[in-house]
Amino acid sequence: MNSTLKGRTALVTGGARGIGLTLARAFAAEGADVALVDLLENVQEAAGAVAEEFGVRAVGHRVDVTDQDAVRAAVRSVTEELGTPQVLLTAAGIEINGDSVDVTAAQWRKVIDVNLTGTFFAAQAFAEQLLRQGLPGSAVLIASMSGSIVNVPQWAASYNASKAAVAHLGRSLAVEWAASGIRVNSISPGYVLTDLTRAILERDPALRADWEARIPQGRMALPTDLSGLVTFLAGDSSGYLTAQDIVIDGGYTAV
Repeated sequence: MNSTLKGRTALVTGGARGIGLTLARAFAAEGADVALVDLLENVQEAAGAVAEEFGVRAVGHRVDVTDQDAVRAAVRSVTEELGTPQVLLTAAGIEINGDSVDVTAAQWRKVIDVNLTGTFFAAQAFAEQLLRQGLPGSAVLIASMSGSIVNVPQWAASYNASKAAVAHLGRSLAVEWAASGIRVNSISPGYVLTDLTRAILERDPALRADWEARIPQGRMALPTDLSGLVTFLAGDSSGYLTAQDIVIDGGYTAV
């Protein structure tokens, strides 16, 4: 085991599966204790598996990230269980595709609430504890290349808008909290092969070929392709890096 993050606690929203769980495992591999926050029922089971695999402490909390009070309560509980989180990763997110003229008010609000409001509530509760105790920290918000380009052939205006907002939220919070030693950056992945995207591609196999034809590296990312960047942003080696959005997309947005 490396020890880049040893002695620190990392809190990961959306941590029960997919990108969130993969990156939580990356933090644990660097020596961090890990708190998984997710609405899925298996969040405690996922935390137990991380603890067993990496020999770190890990807890799981079932939380709706759109509930401000519940998020604050979860961060307080994690602080009592593992110590104050000094690393945050916001991986909770959803996408609803479809023609914009057909999007319902409920669908629009759900995407914005989970992707943007949930990210803000997590960052808010994270910083609240750090500011109270005078501790530094690093938050990594997961935005998307969809915040700066329009994906085709599928349409996802609500998702695109929410992720553009996440990137600017990161810059805004970074400047506000910089003097207190709290860094905030975001990453903007391209197409990542997760359980959710696999399900989409099973329904429309031609879509994967379309996506990969547009990616200069010729393949979708695996969640593990994000690990090096995220652990770098979480650790001290990136101590002067804040208020940035870093695109990691295999070259997609360059062409």
